[in-house]
Amino acid sequence: MTAGSYLGPLAAFALILALIPAALWLLKRTPLGGAASGTAMRLVGALPLAPNQRIVTVEVGSGDDRRWLVLGVTPAGINTLHTLAPQADAPVAAAPALPAFAQLLQRQQRGSGSPDAR
Repeated sequence: MTAGSYLGPLAAFALILALIPAALWLLKRTPLGGAASGTAMRLVGALPLAPNQRIVTVEVGSGDDRRWLVLGVTPAGINTLHTLAPQADAPVAAAPALPAFAQLLQRQQRGSGSPDAR
């Protein structure tokens, strides 16, 4: 066989290899690939318990099929703790703002420099 006879199949193989990433990219952005807006999921709230543990509430479904799932999230996995009907969005209580590290450091330096602190 000559080198020219390998050129056609080699070009077809290269074309197929180039089409794979393009097909995957297109699949991610179409409803067929799971990017449909009807299957929305939103985070309702999260509560950190430890550095690697938290409780999250997510809303899944749409319309009358909506449900809130209370999930326990750990490095070992995700467990459903409770399932409930969607609640009216209650106003979220603002957490007290934590002082910046620089402010804490200044307070500490001021407190340790005064004669009353001893």
